Amino acid sequence: MNRYKCIIAYDGTNFSGYQVQPNKRTVQSEFEKTLGKMHKGKSVKIFASGRTDATVHAVGQVIHFDSSLDIQESGWKRALNSMLPSDIKVQKVEKVDSHFHARFDVKAKEYRYKLLLSQDESVFTRNYVYHYPYPLNYEEMNKAATYFIGTYDFTSFCASKTEVKDKIRTIYHISIDKQDEELIFSFIGNGFLYNMVRILVGTLLDVGRGKIKANNVKHILENQDRSLSGKTAPGHGLYLWQVYYEDWEPNK
Repeated sequence: MNRYKCIIAYDGTNFSGYQVQPNKRTVQSEFEKTLGKMHKGKSVKIFASGRTDATVHAVGQVIHFDSSLDIQESGWKRALNSMLPSDIKVQKVEKVDSHFHARFDVKAKEYRYKLLLSQDESVFTRNYVYHYPYPLNYEEMNKAATYFIGTYDFTSFCASKTEVKDKIRTIYHISIDKQDEELIFSFIGNGFLYNMVRILVGTLLDVGRGKIKANNVKHILENQDRSLSGKTAPGHGLYLWQVYYEDWEPNK
């Protein structure tokens, strides 16, 4: 058996998230269905760096699977892309050591969140950016973002229904960049809780509109109370951008 690592991209619009769910269209179910066809009906399970929710997109999701088929890496990419639905694309296939694990070997992840700041929503990008036509104080938002850098208990920035008990995570980097009429948030950390990035975005937007003071972010972190932070930003503006399997360093 050989182990293969794949970097995949997908448009989350018509998926009920990444993970297999009964009677739902998911990225995992579509990918495993394609592998099953290639293996003459034999079930082949894939393992991902992590899950994404309904409507959330990916540019650099990483998965791995084991196969007895003797196919070159370039052949795997061609075969998979010819059989996968059009909203999933394989970017790269690499044969890896049998000890590699797409989830457990992750050192850091980057998520990006995109907003459209124009007064009018675009019919062409409505599934890929969050339309937010409100004035924002970028200086205050950047100030607030600095309070998230480091290792903290992020209970205040996690969906209350999560079953994860350990809510301590490390954020290495946050940037907020305005490009024409788009605003792009970038978050790099060693891991993220359920809805964490979307709640961070919602909170920073509240800071930008003056609903939350930048200095209050430290208080919100310390109190570990979800009710103190901002709303959860919609899923369709979020992208799993890149997964790192080596320690992340600034300007790397």
